[in-house]
Amino acid sequence: MIRHLLIAAVAISLTPALLADARHIEPIDTSLSSIEEPVNLNYVDPPRYLGLDTEFVDHDAPADGHRDTGEGGPFGPFFNPNWPLADSTGYVYNGARPDSHAPIGVMADHAHHKGEVMLSYRYMYMEMKGNRRGDSRVSNSNVLEDFFVTPTKMTMQMHMLGVMYAPTDWVTLMAMLPIVRKKMDHRVRNGVRFTTVGEDIGDLKLGALFPVYVKGRHNVQFNVGLSVPTGSIDEKDMTPLGRAVLPYPMQIGSGTVDAMLGGSYVYQRSNWSWGTQASGVIRMGRNDEDYSLGDTLNVTTWFGWNWSEWISSSVRLNYDLWGNIDGQDDRIARTNPIGIPLVPTAEPDRRGGQRLDLLLGVNLYIRDGFLKGHRFAIEGGMPIWQKLEGPQLETDWIIQVGWQFAF
Repeated sequence: MIRHLLIAAVAISLTPALLADARHIEPIDTSLSSIEEPVNLNYVDPPRYLGLDTEFVDHDAPADGHRDTGEGGPFGPFFNPNWPLADSTGYVYNGARPDSHAPIGVMADHAHHKGEVMLSYRYMYMEMKGNRRGDSRVSNSNVLEDFFVTPTKMTMQMHMLGVMYAPTDWVTLMAMLPIVRKKMDHRVRNGVRFTTVGEDIGDLKLGALFPVYVKGRHNVQFNVGLSVPTGSIDEKDMTPLGRAVLPYPMQIGSGTVDAMLGGSYVYQRSNWSWGTQASGVIRMGRNDEDYSLGDTLNVTTWFGWNWSEWISSSVRLNYDLWGNIDGQDDRIARTNPIGIPLVPTAEPDRRGGQRLDLLLGVNLYIRDGFLKGHRFAIEGGMPIWQKLEGPQLETDWIIQVGWQFAF
């Protein structure tokens, strides 16, 4: 079901391109009457994409250097290598704004022109505390009625290194490598407490991003990729039963080659923007231990406001849906020596769930000095609703910070 929802969500995210233009190319009116707002006489036409060397300009004024409406492309304004294209009012999508990049928790939201490179770093911290079954909280004592051990708290830290490179104007290649550390606290029926830790590089993400339609105020992107199983599925630590393979949530990788699919749309005005993205992961078989993680679906939407030429803020809703594990790792113990179910995290049919988060963020775009062209961002929030096929640890809060630099 998640796979069908993913395909539908990505298709919906791409439809604004069709609605925005409908393949009808309007003639350009170069008279002042066609301009939505008064002409900015200090207007400076930006470079093709990032505008790292330009002043902050009003892109509601005509963009004389981008009069191309896409008529010359083989698909009209779609997949046109001359993006960004002007609409009939002369407006050109502005990539030199703080909000021209999505909140830092959103990836694969923008493409680059031929020869451009972007380096990035993200740090994410998430804390989970207390258990939930369905949409109701359950106490540790309640979990221990059915299991010998209950998880009580988990933290996850992730360092994500990223690079984007555009070999041509119509495709941007992406690579992301995470370094992950997970820590989980537990309580046993007899009151004993213990902690396990898993730490390793995660799965390498490789992808390609295509600028489907970048014209006027509209920016539509489509991306595909693969997740390569570089992360460990052999994490071990000490438990009450001795040193053992840790349950599924404490493993770092998936162990499988997975397909990634996504699409995003951003609408831009002179001092605000709105965007939405759908993405997901489709598992392509089982790993060496005869299981695969569940498919995932993410749908997110955000609103950004430019306070000045160097700072913007955002509010975002983020929905995640993930399935149960298919198969079972026989190395992970599911019962103690007397046959009592050991811990919920060892149960493959108790790993699915869904969650809706509310997040606030800030983007900084440095325009002067030795950090000119660098971007810094922070975003944090918490769930406003979650439903888990548990008992599972519920998420309490998430924060991400990041840096980006294109050249």
